[in-house]
Amino acid sequence: MKKVIDKAESRGRALYDWLDSHHTFSFDTYYNPRRMNFGALRVLNDDRVAPGKGFGTHPHKNMEIISIPLKGKLKHGDSQKNSRTITVGDIQTMSAGTGIYHSEMNGSDTEPVDFLQIWVMPEKLNTAPAYQDYDIRPLLRKNEMTLIVSPDGDAPAKMLQQAWFSIGEIEAGKKIGYHMHQSHAGVYIFVIEGEVKVDDTVLSRRDGMGVYDTNSFELETLKDSHILLIEVPM
Repeated sequence: MKKVIDKAESRGRALYDWLDSHHTFSFDTYYNPRRMNFGALRVLNDDRVAPGKGFGTHPHKNMEIISIPLKGKLKHGDSQKNSRTITVGDIQTMSAGTGIYHSEMNGSDTEPVDFLQIWVMPEKLNTAPAYQDYDIRPLLRKNEMTLIVSPDGDAPAKMLQQAWFSIGEIEAGKKIGYHMHQSHAGVYIFVIEGEVKVDDTVLSRRDGMGVYDTNSFELETLKDSHILLIEVPM
């Protein structure tokens, strides 16, 4: 097994009066040539947006984008006339394809919104743009990793890439095995909350680690943990 470790404190940061954003990979004004991507995973941003503020209308092209709220309300609007507000337990996916304009705003005037925004490079370019959101709450089970994104219809959300996203809340002292869906793949492990150990490496809150050149791995929770796993082609 090979691995790359990205500790929370090593991430890039953009701090404004309305936004506190941490970047696992190079993004916007943060540039690190050693932190450009992990396989097809291009962006993993950990954002907090102030009440009533957000990202105004802006374009995207040829990128698969998933947003996962962690706290508060996230309001989406786009050039295809989609308008949605999602909360914790929802996810949204967007295939930018040939081009789409969208905005992401805090849907509350009183509380901040915390969310992860993740970009994955698509398998094919210039597809038709598309947006969808999903309520994953009925699928979530304590101490299980739930598949929420896949390329083949096995999960609620579909992505135009050979990528699988799993999320779960796991109590301390549990061991979870993971088997790759494909060869030449890697899994990026992101600890939303808690503390886990993988291959003798301990990861804490907001730490990330990519593992590859292996068919499987085992994850042990040292504390109650909220974990996101992203499998992508390398």
